[in-house]
Amino acid sequence: MATRIAPASAEPVSVGRIMNRSFAAIAANPVVMLSIAFLFGALPSIIMGYFSQRLQIALEGQPNGIRDSLIISLGSMIIGLILSMIVQGALVRATVAHSQGRRASFGESVVAGLRVAFPLIGLALIVGLGVSLGLVLLFVPGIILYLLWAVAAPVLVEERSGLFGALGRSARLTKGARWKVLGLTLIILLFYSLITSMLGAALIITGGGVQAMAQLGKDGLPISWLIGNGIGATLISTFWSTAQTSLYVELRDWKDGPQAQQLEDVFA
Repeated sequence: MATRIAPASAEPVSVGRIMNRSFAAIAANPVVMLSIAFLFGALPSIIMGYFSQRLQIALEGQPNGIRDSLIISLGSMIIGLILSMIVQGALVRATVAHSQGRRASFGESVVAGLRVAFPLIGLALIVGLGVSLGLVLLFVPGIILYLLWAVAAPVLVEERSGLFGALGRSARLTKGARWKVLGLTLIILLFYSLITSMLGAALIITGGGVQAMAQLGKDGLPISWLIGNGIGATLISTFWSTAQTSLYVELRDWKDGPQAQQLEDVFA
């Protein structure tokens, strides 16, 4: 049996290859990936948004209305955060499975997401706090921290390295490719802006214009608007998590060598 470690790939990191891998992963398993993003992300958001705004309207003017509204908002935010981490973990598993030449099932992906939901919340808090402080202080440190920790979530899901282990592993993987990571991030943000702009324009048109929007702010959003937001959120979360994981796969193969090569070494 061979004991040598598979050499790292000499081929440089390619943003184009990462984008192709992202779209290919979604195209190869669209039902599982989109249904996960919708069932665990968009649908609960639609339901909570609808009942939350109804309750807040009903509480308006009540003696403890402001306090109860804040409790409802906080509860909705916590539930939404947990569900979003399940979605992220599940989509990471499905994307990595595609890189291994197979199609992850709905159950496999969801179980993977459930297992790492709370560790991912801790990771999100650490990364969010660090990046936010860096942006507030001198801006550039925040960007640097984001680039260092860009693939910490996929590392945590796939390598089970713990919170700080995932941060350190992400820093090592991104070293030497952080300009590429920045470029990919800008492309993802452009995609996000495009989807949200198109969705916003469609909602304004179907809602009857800006004046109708002002009235809706008093009466709450109709269910059709919440559904539209849910569809947009499904597309955005699916692409974002898939692209982040595809970046992780690209960096891992670049630094450690493709997994297929490693398996050949093990069984040689």
